[in-house]
Amino acid sequence: MAFEDFDLSDFWDDDYSQDYVEAYPSDELISSIEEEIGGYKLPASYIELMRLHNGGTPTKTDFPTNEPTGWAEDHIAITGIMSIGRKKIYSLCGELGNNFMKEEWGYPDIGICIADTPSAGHEMIMLDYRKCGKRGEPEVVYVDQEDDYRIVFLAKNFEEFIKGLVDEEVFDTSEEDKLNDLEKVREGGFSPILLKAFEIVKPILPDAPQRLRKLAELIVEEKGHFSLHSDELSTLMYDVIFWLYSSYNTAKNFDYYTNNKRLFETSYDLPSYELMIVFSICDNPYEFCTGGYARGFVEDWWNERVNSGELKEGADGFRLTPAAEAKIVAAFKSKTDN
Repeated sequence: MAFEDFDLSDFWDDDYSQDYVEAYPSDELISSIEEEIGGYKLPASYIELMRLHNGGTPTKTDFPTNEPTGWAEDHIAITGIMSIGRKKIYSLCGELGNNFMKEEWGYPDIGICIADTPSAGHEMIMLDYRKCGKRGEPEVVYVDQEDDYRIVFLAKNFEEFIKGLVDEEVFDTSEEDKLNDLEKVREGGFSPILLKAFEIVKPILPDAPQRLRKLAELIVEEKGHFSLHSDELSTLMYDVIFWLYSSYNTAKNFDYYTNNKRLFETSYDLPSYELMIVFSICDNPYEFCTGGYARGFVEDWWNERVNSGELKEGADGFRLTPAAEAKIVAAFKSKTDN
């Protein structure tokens, strides 16, 4: 039995697990998932862990390495561990699961994509079956898409990998990260989508670019990094980004707005939340971006605005009411007036 000498009572951070967690998997589901991912037998330790808590974000997210990675000189970080299922985005057979990462991102067919990272797809943690065969006990490896899919060994099995996760404070670079993010939000180039929106809203708010930088700076000063969650400043940023988006586009629905299914587009022609402030695509990169996001927080914001009546559906899609727009602009000005 796995994890007999390992305390799992505080292993999961459920505040950040919305896009991962599914119901506990049955034997039938496990068998069907194994068939769908290419006939790979899931490790017993992975199945055991998923039957206690099916996917999610661990409280300890870093793993030491003996060689540099795309993330750091001496470690990697994970965002979450994929659940056994199909319903959640980050489940093995979900929208951004194992098959998607192989088919759309070109990850090698050496096994199973088991965990994602803060790089939003540019690095993955995989179960590596090359030595053991599809029915054996796989090693755990890190694969760097940006470095021609370079593979770095992490652990001899899944249980060892889980037990080897450490708190991010072990590799504390918070002060350096804060300084880098402050420079990014103060000086970094904006998405072409934002640049177009700034021109359109100039009669209403001529200094919108400077104010957006100020709001982002307040977020970095408060958190130590440029990331959005469910706090007051993040909520205001969600409001402002949607207001800018709406200056020349209408959101048909939440998925259309976030552009999740077109995550790896190489054109800014279709405006979206992701391409405005999250992901900087290679054809025309920009620096003013978070580099990743928890989609559940944005969806919570969307639902709250719809339920409050501030975001209403019309013939063409969802738009803010005039009163809601005025409220957002007033709050934006008030928070960045100095």
